[in-house]
Amino acid sequence: MSDATLHATHQNPDDFAVQIADQIESFLVAVTEVAKGDEPDSAVPFLLLEVSQLLLAGGRLGAHEDIVPDERYEPDLGPEADVDQLRENLARLLDPIDVYSEVFDPYEPRKAPVPARISDDLTDVITDLRHGMAHYRAGRTSEALWWWQFSYFSNWGSTASAALRALQSVVAHVRLNQPLAELDGLDTDQGMGDDTLEFEAGKVMAEEIGAPLGIRPAL
Repeated sequence: MSDATLHATHQNPDDFAVQIADQIESFLVAVTEVAKGDEPDSAVPFLLLEVSQLLLAGGRLGAHEDIVPDERYEPDLGPEADVDQLRENLARLLDPIDVYSEVFDPYEPRKAPVPARISDDLTDVITDLRHGMAHYRAGRTSEALWWWQFSYFSNWGSTASAALRALQSVVAHVRLNQPLAELDGLDTDQGMGDDTLEFEAGKVMAEEIGAPLGIRPAL
């Protein structure tokens, strides 16, 4: 199935596979466009919307019965597309709110938060989604759905959820006029211990994110 026939008229728009593929393709296209940096002021709110919509597709996959692919072994898709440039563009675009604090598993007791990056999360999610999309475009619908469902549980669901929480927090701080404290040099390659990781934001966040939302910077 080529790009040209991805949404061919003979496909039923009410079909579960078509709807999931549409939502995933929309996310892939949207994040790639955001990463170009043409509209940096609206990047965070737009990513918040796109990740939220993607997780709706993930929730549907999670609630669906186990999907079994037609073939016993996954066909070879060749090398994965390089995402380093996309990651770098997102990191540059999201600086200085790229680094955030994540609790890996909320059901594991006494686990300290760890530093993570929204740019890393988004590119990891995109890698998983592209893998399934390659199957879908090749006409292997059951394989695509199986992969999207499996990787939703094993990786991209929790990763996208963590990124969503970080993006929502940034927007909430802006809308509530509560600038974030300075990061003080902490990064993802440093341990956090029991401390809470904070972002370097303040004026940058108010000017670059608050302005498009019609919010005045804090005095």
